[in-house]
Amino acid sequence: MRKILMLGVLAAFASCEEDKEGYFISGTVENATEGQEIYVSELNESNTQTVPVDTVQVVDGKFELDLPEKDSPAISFLNLKGTRGNILYIADNTPISFTIYPDSLYASTVTGGKDNEILYNYLGEIKENNRKMGEARNAMREAFSTQDTAKLKALQQTQQEITDKDKVNKKELVSQNPNSIVSVMVLQDMLNTKMYSTSELRTLFDNLSAEVKQTSLAQNLDQNLKNMSRTDVGNKAPGFSAPTPEGNELSLQEALGEVTLVDFWASWCKPCRVENPNIVKVYEKYHDKGFNIIQVSLDRPGQKDKWIKAIEDDNLGNWNHVSNLKFWQDPIAAQYGVRAIPAAFLLDKEGNIVAKNLRGESLEQKVGELLNAEASN
Repeated sequence: MRKILMLGVLAAFASCEEDKEGYFISGTVENATEGQEIYVSELNESNTQTVPVDTVQVVDGKFELDLPEKDSPAISFLNLKGTRGNILYIADNTPISFTIYPDSLYASTVTGGKDNEILYNYLGEIKENNRKMGEARNAMREAFSTQDTAKLKALQQTQQEITDKDKVNKKELVSQNPNSIVSVMVLQDMLNTKMYSTSELRTLFDNLSAEVKQTSLAQNLDQNLKNMSRTDVGNKAPGFSAPTPEGNELSLQEALGEVTLVDFWASWCKPCRVENPNIVKVYEKYHDKGFNIIQVSLDRPGQKDKWIKAIEDDNLGNWNHVSNLKFWQDPIAAQYGVRAIPAAFLLDKEGNIVAKNLRGESLEQKVGELLNAEASN
């Protein structure tokens, strides 16, 4: 699963080359092999894969390459032959300089251009938040082992504060940088977290500059937001039909109960598999009262056997399953604006969306609430 933002990329600082103009890259490579190749690539128009742009060789530990100017900023990558991973940067018609450490790509630096400054400040914040959350998780494990409930509660509050501050920082970054493609990348990250409403993201997107909105990345995000708005709570769930494990066609309408869970998952998705036992528990508790499930698998083409085995292994065989076996190109996922899994939509008996992305006790409580309300009518 490729994401637009690769969070494991490198820290950087912003500056400019003064002796070059336009889209020009240069840099040094620590302990480079003479003639070692550096590949330049960028995301394609659909933002689904990288395409090669040019190649340059390292000479005396240095490289430089003059590239055609861009019509609009592009998400780009450097890859040093013989190493794993990419160095992410924004090509925005400014000179960009790299200091590459092949044995420790995370220590490499990218300098040049306002977009890269914004990008690497953002990635630095993510790295720092991950560090703080990791420390809190380690402390929570220790507190749990000693049954220190007061400390556990305090650490949970600390985690929530980190999350809340991160949400605010992301919104501020986008608001303060309407002319940067990085704002689109951050909005895509925000969309993937499922922690923001569609209306929040739409407002932030609409405030971006016209130039940024013309980029393919922004246009893709715009379409994703439109798809997601169709699945806002209160809207009618998009209808669909797809093959069952037995090869029959099953529609959403046929699967509806008094309350129905439409759950997007896959055999390769670890968080999905972790949540499955809870879904089994809720189903066993409420199916007799009218709770139905239809799971939509995003398994890969040619891997029907893995999909079926996961259904068997996780004891999911008592409810409905469908899959087009098209991975992230699944048309149902596109209809529902699903960009990450697990993703879940809870429907009433008319097929209206009444809740989204509930898990654990929250799912059980909501299903019970809806069925009890239905029974009292």
